[in-house]
Amino acid sequence: MSKPQSIQESRPAESEVLYAVDGNIATITLNRPERLNTISRPMLAQLGQLLLQADNDPAVRVVILTATGRAFCAGLDVGSAASGTGIGSQNDADGARTTLDLKTAPPTILFNMEKPTICALNGAAAGYGMDTALGCDIRIMAESAKFAAAFVKRGIVPESGGTWFLPRMLGWAKAAEIIFTGRTLSAKESLEMGLTNHVVPDGELMPRARELASEIAANAPLAVQSAKRMMRVGLSENFNDHVHHVFLQLLPLMRTQDFREGLASFLEKRPADFKGH
Repeated sequence: MSKPQSIQESRPAESEVLYAVDGNIATITLNRPERLNTISRPMLAQLGQLLLQADNDPAVRVVILTATGRAFCAGLDVGSAASGTGIGSQNDADGARTTLDLKTAPPTILFNMEKPTICALNGAAAGYGMDTALGCDIRIMAESAKFAAAFVKRGIVPESGGTWFLPRMLGWAKAAEIIFTGRTLSAKESLEMGLTNHVVPDGELMPRARELASEIAANAPLAVQSAKRMMRVGLSENFNDHVHHVFLQLLPLMRTQDFREGLASFLEKRPADFKGH
């Protein structure tokens, strides 16, 4: 693993999404705390751009997604929508489109990212915020955090992946109950249902997220990314096709310097120093 670099800030503090790289870990932070990090159009654009930036940076091995303030993301900015200025308002020109370009939409980018993603939920994740958290590979929740599947209570559906993620994570019946009722789940309930990996005291959220990210980043990055790629394509493959595709991923990995370093470090009983090539 390469030596940690100093933290790099790529956007001013007033941005609605912040970006920092520390060593091999990129942290993307929703930064609209006065509005509970509700989604605005600039926030969507910045989030998509920064997810792509992290995924395309060879130095980044893991991405942490979190937020400032007491909420992770309270969903769509309902106030702006109701006043006619935000996403989903009557004056929203994009709302009249009958086709959508999802290539640059954060949920699609998040799903297709090669880098592992960890969502550190500092507070409530409702609507779009819940879908975004479910789109990450791993979730860690502060004890005060919660999931609110309030879509049907607002007259909409889980528009950013919830109807795809929840049945696969929980099974049809449990997913149906949560989505159809618009239920709110505490961190403890989310852990019991398998929606989150860990629940920690509020003050330990980011240290625990960084600890887990560092553990992942210490491994061979090409192998981690290949494993994620195979997990993703395996969602729509039968077993025989999947094994064949895994083998095709394995062959080039066995020609990398990291593979040789992995063998050498094991035989020499020392920590591996993976370079990502």
